[in-house]
Amino acid sequence: MEFTRKHLERYADVLLWGLSTARDGKFRKNDIVLIRFDRPALELMEILYGKLLDRGWNALARMGLTATMERNFYDKAGPTQLVFIAPGDRELIGNLNGSIYLHAPQSLTHLRHVDPKRIGKSLVARKPLREIMEKREEQGAFGWTLCTFPTESLAEHAGMTVGDYTEQIVKACYLDRDDPVAEWKEVYRRVSGIKKWLNGLEVESFRIRSESMDLKITPGKKRKWIGISGHNIPSFEIFLSPDWRGTEGTYFANQPSYRSGNYVEGVRLTFRDGQAVEIEAEKGGDFVKQQAAMDGGACRIGEFSLTDRRFSRIDRFMADTLFDENYGGEFGNCHVALGSSYSDTYAGDPAALTKRIKKSLGFNDSALHWDLVNTERKTVTARLRSGKEIALYENGVFAVPGGGRL
Repeated sequence: MEFTRKHLERYADVLLWGLSTARDGKFRKNDIVLIRFDRPALELMEILYGKLLDRGWNALARMGLTATMERNFYDKAGPTQLVFIAPGDRELIGNLNGSIYLHAPQSLTHLRHVDPKRIGKSLVARKPLREIMEKREEQGAFGWTLCTFPTESLAEHAGMTVGDYTEQIVKACYLDRDDPVAEWKEVYRRVSGIKKWLNGLEVESFRIRSESMDLKITPGKKRKWIGISGHNIPSFEIFLSPDWRGTEGTYFANQPSYRSGNYVEGVRLTFRDGQAVEIEAEKGGDFVKQQAAMDGGACRIGEFSLTDRRFSRIDRFMADTLFDENYGGEFGNCHVALGSSYSDTYAGDPAALTKRIKKSLGFNDSALHWDLVNTERKTVTARLRSGKEIALYENGVFAVPGGGRL
């Protein structure tokens, strides 16, 4: 299958729905929206650019580095070049109202020879820019979304043809439907019922058990489950950022992962007092350890997520975290993220959050955010503050009272 013009038009419409849904405040005429894109996604970018102008918004386009340029950067950049932030970047980000990223990597492994510490140093240097966006999002002044465009490299590493990979994207994003935006609105409505049920529970801790793991996670105070918020296209996950200090036990990611040019498989993390004290992997173990040492928060959990297989049409490994963290398949998936937390899972007013309050509540802070996915058959139970224990999630489905009829 190849993307048709109709597919691309629908993809752009879904992205605009996602962008508008992701922002608490409403978009207005002359708002500034940045489209960041990788070169293979140029045709989708051109369509999206026109649609932004049709809405009266100021559209900006910025192409990302090619694989060769990115490899040259990490090979050749000196100490000051590695942490360089261009004049005007802070001003631009401080005035953006929206951002859309079209992910279309030409290569997944071109950075495999680069010392992860160099990549980590660059990420840490750019963390203040991300914090500006997070603060604007908390104030309702900014929203973002992203998607993936098929490339030969993605298809190759997923073990598919480009046509098969494209078909997976079309299916997952409802681009095979006459009105994909209406489909997303229906998913949004149905998942809202699950989130309402979850947020009505007074949970002391969660326990996730499968054949390969047994992990306890503490949600912490003033937390809420969020998801299907428009931030990612596609997205079927429901998640929260727990109090990292209450993480105990073993987590296992049976799904492979590509990060910074490195292939990782079979990651096993053992937590004690909230920190990953033992880190192993069947492949790429040294890289995982280096990532977890990026900064003080990189060895802690910033996110816990569950995907209900009734909503996700993703049933193949895609070699792309955006899709893999939303895998439906036979048993759905759960994932945890090492690193930074999401302030929009705070049950109060996110705009009132300060670094001191975040720290006191156990929201994790890091330049890293790395989703590690488990697709095994599993059970998730919740221990309530009353002492009662209830089933939360089994065989890939949320155990909503009444059989989950939403």
